[in-house]
Amino acid sequence: LAEVRPLTGYIRGGCSPLAARKAYPVFMDESALERERIFLSAGQRGVQLELSPRDAATACGAVFAKLTRD
Repeated sequence: LAEVRPLTGYIRGGCSPLAARKAYPVFMDESALERERIFLSAGQRGVQLELSPRDAATACGAVFAKLTRD
């Protein structure tokens, strides 16, 4: 947690993959595609966006990958 703000410029709880100050790689677990809608941080603590997984990936340039174990 001590590294979040110096690295990203954001406080814990407001780290959004959208419109970041720097271009960070974004990865989404492919299991997100099983959902109709997912929630992403909107960049402010307590504020989220509800999007389809594909729209979310497009908006933040995410790559789908197998990131979790079954």
